[in-house]
Amino acid sequence: MSEKKMTSSRRHHLKSLILQIAQNWIEQEKKEAISTKEAYMAEHCPPPDLSGDQNTLMETCKKLHALIDKIDEERYDAEAKVQKADKEIEDLKIKVVDLRGVKKPALKKVRMSADTMLKALLGSKHTVNMDLRSNLKQVKKEAKEEPTEAVGDWRKNIEDKADRKKMFESS
Repeated sequence: MSEKKMTSSRRHHLKSLILQIAQNWIEQEKKEAISTKEAYMAEHCPPPDLSGDQNTLMETCKKLHALIDKIDEERYDAEAKVQKADKEIEDLKIKVVDLRGVKKPALKKVRMSADTMLKALLGSKHTVNMDLRSNLKQVKKEAKEEPTEAVGDWRKNIEDKADRKKMFESS
């Protein structure tokens, strides 16, 4: 069996009724807050007696200033307590995070060649060939022929040195 679905007009009607009830509650709460404030003010702050001469008015002003100072001190103390409590809450939140710790995910072992690792790190723009042997300089192995004669042909030495001189001059 399927439940009967509510029509959209019925749903909108119920929603508007709920909103009206909520609005009435909010207005009632505002009125109650105003009346409690007035009752508190009437109880704790009676209207000052302004009749009399200048000295009595000055005494009344001094009393009012003393009351204002006392209330300011209480307000300051209350603010300090709230700030201290807020700081403690923040510290406790940090401790909770520290105690919970950062969970590191379990890493999988992945077999990866050096080429693919460098491509992953540097991006596809940089293609790095890790075949180190191909990058090595080719060195020709020549067997050094030591002159058998201590004193060789001096003309041959001069021609060799001339070739070397040309090589240095060209570069």
